[in-house]
Formats: sequence, structure tokens, C-alpha cells
Amino acid sequence: MTETADVLIVGLGGLGSAAAYHLAARGSRVIGIDRFGPAHARGASHGESRGVWKAYFMGAGYVPLLDRAYDLWDELGEIRGETLFHRTGGICVGPAGGALVPAALASAREAGLEFEYLESDEIRSRFPEFNPGPGDVAVWDPSSGYVRPEQVVTAHLDLARKHGADLRFDEKVLDFSDTGSGVRVRTETGVYEADRLVVAAGAWAPQLLAELRPHIKVLRKVMLWFDPISRAEDFYTGRQPYWIWEGENGTVGYGHPAVDGPSGGVKAGIHSGGELADPDSLDRHVSTQDVEAVREFLAKRIPALPGRYLRSRVCMYDNSPDLGFIIGPSAQSDRITVAAGTSGHAFKFAPALGEVIAQLATEGTSTHDISLFDPRRLTDANA
Repeated sequence: MTETADVLIVGLGGLGSAAAYHLAARGSRVIGIDRFGPAHARGASHGESRGVWKAYFMGAGYVPLLDRAYDLWDELGEIRGETLFHRTGGICVGPAGGALVPAALASAREAGLEFEYLESDEIRSRFPEFNPGPGDVAVWDPSSGYVRPEQVVTAHLDLARKHGADLRFDEKVLDFSDTGSGVRVRTETGVYEADRLVVAAGAWAPQLLAELRPHIKVLRKVMLWFDPISRAEDFYTGRQPYWIWEGENGTVGYGHPAVDGPSGGVKAGIHSGGELADPDSLDRHVSTQDVEAVREFLAKRIPALPGRYLRSRVCMYDNSPDLGFIIGPSAQSDRITVAAGTSGHAFKFAPALGEVIAQLATEGTSTHDISLFDPRRLTDANA
């Protein structure tokens, strides 16, 4: 028997769960489908914390959407009666002539943000756990912090259900099509029809949408937690900021405070690079080489941190060629909205992108400027 809705959503992670909430809250009949369980650890929306940063190294064009995300983080927390966005401040460190800090600085200036520009000795004085090189500089963004992805996904799913969304888990989508009067989605257990479809399947999106396959690279990424060697108190929330750091060779690392106190360890990882991966056969074993790569990055820059290795998680980035998101109508059909190519930096935008996706799926356009994310740029670049 075919089930019907106004909007079908494939994928209920960071973006899909937010879209489900915003669509249901707008009065749409929503059916959401995910191949795994709620707030699962198989994709990209897990791992205890995600950084939220406004002096954005991807460009000032992202800042208005971040402004909206900040409002929605607070609104969502008020609705839930819990803190979702933890403001710790954030620091972007790297060579003065590198790529990261000059981009963050330009973005902060163009957007008129509150920030501080720090020289190497000022970084060391402000944050004694850091060991910047003589050529390192930084942008301090006092508005930055972190959110907990599993908490956020759960909040969006719960609120979507509260507004009437029908959410299906452990159900794999096989294919979908434009029927001429709507869309049809076929899964391993059923058939669904709706006026519109949202594909927010993360690393699995290229399997479902052939138009994405030439453009998205799925990369394996490792998140690690360490017990500090010394000065553990410097790494607690309220003392250590969210940080992102470009090395002399262009490698970019990141880290968060000990969000669960001393017993939980301090999270760090490498944002740049990564191995090509198949999401269906992702190597989730964390090797000695994985650990040592992060430890080596930390040892030079935050020498008190990489003590005993405590635990790890593996996730995936679905990178677009320019690392910008891919959000807009599918080349297959205007009835299908694509939300993919999140490139390892979309979670900070999650509630705002959920709003954007809901607008696209119901009205065909958004009140936000999302020209940076237009899927047509991928084909236009190869024309």
C-alpha cells in the first residue's frame, strides 16, 4: 500500500532532522526516512561536539546564514528547555601568510563582526596551553562555541514528531522518481508518494542522485579524545576555546574543550585531507597511524594535550569541489531538493539550513541568500 505525504525526506541526520522540524512546524505532512536509527553514529552528525564559528574562513557570504543559525540555536534551546549552543569563544590560528587566518580576518572585517587579531606572543599569553610559532597569528571570535550533534538531532526529531511528522528508521531507500504529478520513493519495505522530496542523505547522496557522483568526494575522518599530560584544568569548558589551527604545511587541525569534564577527555582531529571512502564499507577501525597523525599535530602546538589516547569515532565528509554546500533544486526535477556536499562544516548552520530546505521544498525559493550553494555551479563550471 502506497503511503502519501506533502514532503518526503530521505536522510534524518543534521540537515534532514532540521528540515523535518521546520517543514512539520509550517504545517506540511512529512514522512522522513533513514536507513539507520535516530541520532546514529554512521554518518557525519555524531561525535560529542561540533564547532560553531562566525568569523568564517569560507567567506563573509556565509555570515548572514550563521546569524540566523545563532538565533535558531537559542530559540531551539528555549523550546527544549536545555542549552544547545555553548559559547566558549573560538580562536583561528595559523601563519600570517597562510590561508586560514587571513580568510577569517577578511570575513570578520567585511561582516563587521566583533573580533580580536592576536600576534604570537598575545596568543601564548591569553592561552598558556598553546604554543604558537613566531610566525603564527590568530583571530579571536568571542561568539564561537560548540553544540552537541546527537543532542541537536534528537531535539529536531522530537520536535518534528511533536508537529506531526512521521519518522521511519532502519529503512533503506532503493530509488525515487518524478511521476509527473509528484514524486515516488521506493524503500526495502514500502512505497511513498508526495508532492516534494528532500534528499539529505549525506555520504549516501551520490548513490541516490547520479548528478552528484562526479562532484562529491566522500572522505574518512577520525575524531580522537586525549587525556592531557598536564594542566588539565586549562582544557575544561570555560577555559579552553574552540580552536582551529593551520600548520605551516597547510594541514588544518581542530579541537574542543573537555565538554564532559576531565573523565571524558579532550577532542581533537585533522580537518584537512582524508582518505577516499565508500560509506557502505567505511573502515571504522582507528589505527595507530590515525592516532599518531593527530598526536604529532598536537604535540608541537598544544604540548600539554596529547597524553593518553582515550577513545575515537570515525565519520565522513561529503566534500564538494569548492567545499561549498550543494543546496537547491535537483537537475532531475524541481520537485526534488538536494541538501548535500556539506564538506565537513555544515552542522554549525543546521537549524538555518533546515529552514532553507523547508522553504525550498514548499515554495521553491528561500528568503536567505543561498546563491553560494546553487547546485548549477557544479555543471556550469564544467560546461
